[in-house]
Amino acid sequence: MMAGHGDDLHAVGGPARHIPVLLAEVLAALAPKPGETVVDGTFGAGGYTRAILNAGASVVAIDRDPDAIEAGRALEQEAAGRLRLVQAPFSTLDEAVESADGLVLDIGVSSMQIDQAERGFSFRADGPLDMRMAQAGMSAADVVNSFKANDLARIFGLLGEERHAGRIARMIEQRRAKRPFERTLDLADAIETHVGRKLGDKIHPATRVFQALRIYVNDELGELAKALMAAERVLKPGGRLAVVTFHSLEDRIVKRFIAERATASAGSRHMPETKTREATFEKPARAVTAGEAELAGNPRARSARLRAAVRTAAPARQDDLSAFGLPRLPGAALPGER
Repeated sequence: MMAGHGDDLHAVGGPARHIPVLLAEVLAALAPKPGETVVDGTFGAGGYTRAILNAGASVVAIDRDPDAIEAGRALEQEAAGRLRLVQAPFSTLDEAVESADGLVLDIGVSSMQIDQAERGFSFRADGPLDMRMAQAGMSAADVVNSFKANDLARIFGLLGEERHAGRIARMIEQRRAKRPFERTLDLADAIETHVGRKLGDKIHPATRVFQALRIYVNDELGELAKALMAAERVLKPGGRLAVVTFHSLEDRIVKRFIAERATASAGSRHMPETKTREATFEKPARAVTAGEAELAGNPRARSARLRAAVRTAAPARQDDLSAFGLPRLPGAALPGER
């Protein structure tokens, strides 16, 4: 399952447990049945997948983390042909499956990744400054040690909503000239020393910077936008989409996508070349959040938000990533196109 984000201490600095967030609500939205195929685009520790299998449906489970796929092999064998694991980014889910009756995405970093200090997602324990979900490509250390201060400040401000983004970026630029940042605790301690921490603060001063680095390194917003468009392509008429987010940046993208897709466009009689666009999803219900009982057992769920929608029979649209209003970030013309 996915851990929380942002101001949730469990996301970066606190202990994590493998508890699927909003599980009952996700199952209600997906309504999996025997004979159906459901795509779990964010397999993680397999919490949603196991519940969907128990409901009788078959699952195509996707994760770009090779460790998650390997850990899921036992469940794949136990499912006796009803589970297929695919190591790939969820943005390419339409390459793994042609059609589906349901699709779930649980956005963010998995608790398994947080638990492994060597993956560098958390400063709860010291580890290499890595954060790569796919264990390949540019690492967080590469970003911290090579990007200009203005670019770092933009990343921290846009993706971490860090109010001290400029101060922290300038500190990093000055410090790395003497000694590069290679470890999680080194970066976290440097930020805490520079920004300070008031007595009683529950949020570590480095939390939002770590969040921003993780989102940037893994292109999480671009991946989410691509995955939503892929979901539109693979879901059958009547197919159910369920997306769990933990941060306002992600939730805004999902909300905008579903609202726009649930609205038909009739074109204009003054512009006959404008094509009519049918709604590809039915008008969605309101977002769902965790109840008191779940919050008591899993405090991380307080930032979780579920948005669900049902696919119509209209053809998938051909919009590009510009339709999502993604922030422009250093190193790319548009997020998702690096």
